[in-house]
Amino acid sequence: MNRKNIESKIGNNIHKLVLVAMFIAVTVTISRLFIIPVPMTHGNVNLCDAGIFISALLLGSKFGAIIGGFSGFLLDLVSGYGQYMWFSLIIHGLEGLIVGLIAGRESNRKIIEFISLIAGILMMVMGYFFADSILYNIYTGFIGVGTNLIQGGIGSVIAYLITPRLKARI
Repeated sequence: MNRKNIESKIGNNIHKLVLVAMFIAVTVTISRLFIIPVPMTHGNVNLCDAGIFISALLLGSKFGAIIGGFSGFLLDLVSGYGQYMWFSLIIHGLEGLIVGLIAGRESNRKIIEFISLIAGILMMVMGYFFADSILYNIYTGFIGVGTNLIQGGIGSVIAYLITPRLKARI
């Protein structure tokens, strides 16, 4: 490998690292600004899914998983929901992975993107059903299903509207 190829590869890796860090920071920030506690579930409704969906649709499954996992983890850490941190790392990581895998990085087909968002919502809802059931009880898990569906739905609408505009810029 010559010097020019090495410099190009290093520059490309730095670009990817900056994009991932930026998406994590923006996702945590927008999620923290819009947060509605749900007392009966000990959780909250936020915009974390919007950031995860946008990153997975734009950057693919690998980066969607990384951004999803770290965003969910950090959001719970700074929001006072430490009991959910490890669950969120896994749940939101899988959510980003699934959306990215189904949508495909080069996909412009709206129906495939829509299906990937639905799959991501279902992953998140099932994940938090199990998390609430483990942390508290199965009834808490059932109570959280509705609010998690709302959160995922809002996130998917935001992602569906914003992602096409961002595709041209990234």
